[in-house]
Amino acid sequence: MVFASVLATGAATGAWGEGVTSFAGPSEAAAAGASTADANFHGVHGDARGRAASTRGHAERAGSASKADEAEALVSRSGDRWSAAYTAREYEGLRQTLDGEYVGVGISVQRERDAQGSPAVSVARVQPGSPAARADIRPGDRLRAVDGADVADHPVTDVVARLRGSGGESADSSPVGSSVDLALDREGKRWKEKLQRARLTADAVTVERKGHGVTRIKVSSFTKGSAEQVRAAVAEDASQGSGILLDLRGNSGGLVSEAVEAASAFLNGGLVATYEENGSQRALYADAHPAAGGRQSARPLVVLVDGGTMSAAELLTGALQDRGRAVVVGSRTFGKGSVQMPRELSDGSVAEMTVGHYVTPSGRSLDGQGITPDLSVDAPRDAAHRARTVLSGLEPRS
Repeated sequence: MVFASVLATGAATGAWGEGVTSFAGPSEAAAAGASTADANFHGVHGDARGRAASTRGHAERAGSASKADEAEALVSRSGDRWSAAYTAREYEGLRQTLDGEYVGVGISVQRERDAQGSPAVSVARVQPGSPAARADIRPGDRLRAVDGADVADHPVTDVVARLRGSGGESADSSPVGSSVDLALDREGKRWKEKLQRARLTADAVTVERKGHGVTRIKVSSFTKGSAEQVRAAVAEDASQGSGILLDLRGNSGGLVSEAVEAASAFLNGGLVATYEENGSQRALYADAHPAAGGRQSARPLVVLVDGGTMSAAELLTGALQDRGRAVVVGSRTFGKGSVQMPRELSDGSVAEMTVGHYVTPSGRSLDGQGITPDLSVDAPRDAAHRARTVLSGLEPRS
């Protein structure tokens, strides 16, 4: 059975990544989709109360007139704030992002207002080594048009579709090597770039050795293979006994199966979460690793979170906090604890509808509540420093 979240990352924050990353404020957030062939359920975020919209720009519903009528009608009738409708083309593209790769130019975009208060689309991130990076496109550049079409008033989902080449009449995304024309603006200087699309691998996990026995593991999204990267990073330093700073700021979820597997890097077995499937309770457990679990589960651990930490990332954070495994530092998380199932309709479109909710090992429901850190830090720039300070004072668990 497949569960998926609403792909409302762009809807809530006005931001969307061309690959698996979109942006919630200064931090990265994940975009995710699902296929009925995936034996996983997924989590991404939406905006329950306009909190993200008020802090990061105007909310934009994920979807537009491009959605097939059947899915759009089903979603509209549901009244479910987490539901969403996709064309078959859009949903396939989203499924590919969960596989950790996509065809595009390496740009993540976000909605904003220009100096006159008019709607605009800007570059939020440029993937290193991508066609956009080689063209010296930078974060903060204004994206005015894609293939001659003005994008200022377009939803970010539509902008991303155009960057990928799936925004036209063709049912398929443009192939590797196809070109796309961009019109850009940097501090009043306007120019055009012709880029060739490439197959890119998303960097969902980055690892940094900070010195003083600290390893920072940044997970921007739980795409396929991300948990193995986390476990490898933890295992690599296990013999040194260094502390781990698990940075989940801006992580809006992804594959919950990956989040549960990532928990196994820090928990030697035991409950991670329970979830409701149409009224029936199911449990998710971390794997027990007798050989390595003792060393890994003894290492000091601090988890960094913020308002962009959502869904599967909240599930992982809640498990580590409830079981006394980690100290959580930062600001309150978003609060997205619902589970959606994709439903393919007769016209090929896909509707995602809420079927249940998950709770942490102590029984906490996160939907609409989020996670309150053990140490709250109001200033985002201070959070990482405070987290390292906390980590330096933790002793290895016996």
